[in-house]
Amino acid sequence: MTDSEPTVLNESLRFYANYTECPGHPGPEWTRFVCISDTHSRKYPVPPGDVLLHSGDLSRYGSLSALNATIIWLQALPHTLKLIIAGNHDLCLDANWAHDAVLGSKRLQVTSAQALLRSPAVLEAGIRYLEHEPYEFTSVSGKQWKVYGSPAAPHYSDGAFQYETEQEADAIYNCIPLDTEILLTHTPPYRILDKTRQGKHAGCPRLAARMSRLNACRLHVFGHIHEAHGTLLVTGDPGRLFVTPHLPWEGNLL
Repeated sequence: MTDSEPTVLNESLRFYANYTECPGHPGPEWTRFVCISDTHSRKYPVPPGDVLLHSGDLSRYGSLSALNATIIWLQALPHTLKLIIAGNHDLCLDANWAHDAVLGSKRLQVTSAQALLRSPAVLEAGIRYLEHEPYEFTSVSGKQWKVYGSPAAPHYSDGAFQYETEQEADAIYNCIPLDTEILLTHTPPYRILDKTRQGKHAGCPRLAARMSRLNACRLHVFGHIHEAHGTLLVTGDPGRLFVTPHLPWEGNLL
């Protein structure tokens, strides 16, 4: 199969790994999702579509200024709806990062970053930031989509939204509603597009366990392990597609 040929999940879902070779928008009865991740304050050419899905690491070093640069870029993109989550690099969005700070500068960054993502200008640009929360929207065709976004990842080094125990992980992932159709997480589930250059599976076993119960979930987009980019199709009824976008990003289109 070439990049110009779609991965077929079922009769109503097609995935194109290379957006430069995919056909034009198939019409109002379809919803076109564009999947990106780990942009780290960089700007990339993004193909048009209906909904942009960004699965975390919006900034490079976690500062408010780095986050703001990404938000300015996202605001300018033409997608009607842009659903985004944070990742382990996005320190200024994590309240726990500033919780024990001696100085108030960290707390001010977190307050300002959270306010930025809820501001009228950002909302008007179609950006919706999800932090352990669901979101529902209705496409032009009248189809209602149920999305859930979580920025969490297993602890690796100093970073944001990380957990260390199975109990912490269960508390996070058990909040994902069972009727979720599109899931955005920063971490991959265990043994799914999660192998590091050292050959270690760095995904989360507790997320994988939760995924086994999400029978309605058709699309799971994540990032974090850059070298593991790609797609994995699980057939069945209704079937599921796992996507971790390329980095350097070449474009994934659904």
